[in-house]
Formats: sequence, structure tokens, C-alpha cells
Amino acid sequence: METTSMNLKVTPRRVDEETQALDLEGEVDVYTAPLLRQEIMDQVDAGVKHLLVNLNQVEYLDSTGLGILIGGVKRLKEQNGSLKLVGPSARITRIFEITGLNKIFDVYTSEADAVAAAKA
Repeated sequence: METTSMNLKVTPRRVDEETQALDLEGEVDVYTAPLLRQEIMDQVDAGVKHLLVNLNQVEYLDSTGLGILIGGVKRLKEQNGSLKLVGPSARITRIFEITGLNKIFDVYTSEADAVAAAKA
């Protein structure tokens, strides 16, 4: 079920039997991050092991959003799962590089690459 909050739209969709994707569109900031946090928690609670967060349509990501994604990585790793990021723009990729978070997140240019890595 698609959920929208201010400037963020989150659309969950099933990729395969073990993998769920969250397609994000808009801005992930202090106002919209709680929506993303809740969606990640709902997926984990539903037993999803591998979560792909599609950033293709994300225009802005602040430190609150980064914190939510870090929390998601930790939560899924505790359950022997994974959270992978797909298709961030050059500007958002730069944020991961500057903060050193590119060492924490698995970032892929395409969903197919992320799914293949999740199976490996």
C-alpha cells in the first residue's frame, strides 16, 4: 500500500519471495523520515529478509534520513537479512562518500544488480 507524507511517497512492492522493494519519491528529511522508518519496521515485522530501497526518485536526503537507513541496515542484519540501496543520484551518492557511509551501505546502480547480490 502506497503511503505519502508531505514531500515523500513510499511504494512497497514484492521483488521475489525473499525480497521486498521500497520505491521512494521526493525528499527524505526530518519531516518525512518517520514515514520511511515506519515502512522499514513494517517490512521487518512482516518477515522480509532482504529490502531494497530505491532512491532513483529521491531529490533530497538529510541526516535524519541517513539515520533511518542506518537503523534499517542494523535491524535487518540482526535478522540475517540485508538492506541495499538502489540508484541514488550523483548528489546523494556524494553524501554517502563524504560521510563514509558508502562503507556501511551496499549501493547498486540497478535493482537487478542488488537482487543478484542478495542471492550471493
